[in-house]
Amino acid sequence: MSKSSDDLGFDLVDFMPYLLNQAAEATSIEFQHFYKARYGMLRTEWRIVFHLGRYGAMTAKEICDRTNMHKTKISRGVGALESKRYLKREIDTSDRRLEELSLTPQGAQVFGELNKAAQDFNADFARSFSPEEGIILRRCLKRIAGL
Repeated sequence: MSKSSDDLGFDLVDFMPYLLNQAAEATSIEFQHFYKARYGMLRTEWRIVFHLGRYGAMTAKEICDRTNMHKTKISRGVGALESKRYLKREIDTSDRRLEELSLTPQGAQVFGELNKAAQDFNADFARSFSPEEGIILRRCLKRIAGL
């Protein structure tokens, strides 16, 4: 006979990290349908394009630091975006071990389209909440993320 969650004093569906993960995954997957279908991008690639489009040229390490993503994922994403001709690499003249990454004109156009789609997606998502709930949700998520 299995015990109920009340007997155990714990239910996974009430565990905050689990809820946050499930919510993040559900919303990410919904937006992923757009950028994957339209541009053949994976999540890492979309995040790289976003950071380069929003903040300008940077190194892969800087992207890793901003996104909290592992360097091997960023490296693979950079390679994929380069093969799609969305980004280019330039050797840093002051430190030849570093490569500065930036969007190509085609990549900048893709960023503009994705940025607009992300804004629209965000606005549609926000309509799921009252204005007050949206403010509280953002405040709580930023606190959790340390932003």
